[in-house]
Amino acid sequence: MRRIVSLVPSLTEAVAVSAPGLLVGVTDWCTHPGDLGDAVRIGGTKNPDVRRIVELRPDLVIANEEENRAPDLAALRAAGVEVLVTEVRTLPQALRELDRVLVGALGLARPGWLTDAERAWARVEPPAPPLAKVTAFVPIWRRPWMVLGRDTFAGDLLARLGVRNVYAGHPERYPRVPVEELAAAACDLVVLPDEPYRFTREDGPEAFPGLPAALVDGRHLTWYGPSLAAAPAVLSEQLRAAR
Repeated sequence: MRRIVSLVPSLTEAVAVSAPGLLVGVTDWCTHPGDLGDAVRIGGTKNPDVRRIVELRPDLVIANEEENRAPDLAALRAAGVEVLVTEVRTLPQALRELDRVLVGALGLARPGWLTDAERAWARVEPPAPPLAKVTAFVPIWRRPWMVLGRDTFAGDLLARLGVRNVYAGHPERYPRVPVEELAAAACDLVVLPDEPYRFTREDGPEAFPGLPAALVDGRHLTWYGPSLAAAPAVLSEQLRAAR
């Protein structure tokens, strides 16, 4: 049996659900599925314990070009560890990369949840009112305020559900934008996920009085794994509730 270390919570869930027992190391942020067996916690996505990972003698480390730092991945390779780096900025790319990891790299049969996810998103049709042509901004952090900008996976999912991110053309992928500018953006909606910053009804909406706030499940919006199968229905309902 191959020994796998995952440095990406989404991919941890994808591997654990598809082939329980392969993972020998995961990050502190890997929360799904609830039972990861004897997998060792090897630090965060941005500060993994490279020495501990090497000691686990993995056959493969799975990483992501956005979530993990290049110097850490270079250090693993220098220690003789094979590293597979994914890039996920759109839904089609996520589906391809999941295939590449699970089927191509790990040699697994294509999991049913991945086919279910493809079918679920293929059934998404241009939304009818009140979600048609909704404009929004999507904070992902506060103190300082940061939002989704260009070329993001979460932005692509929202666009498929009829929500146009007004910062999608910004030069940066995650720009810092003063809250005063956000409040003056004249959008129909503010979309507030519960990760990476945990926005709640008491923490987030109050910064934008008079603007409808959609509190959405961050895992369904930002993770690419088994949650993708339910994401269209979950996110659509949460967006609709805000309108």
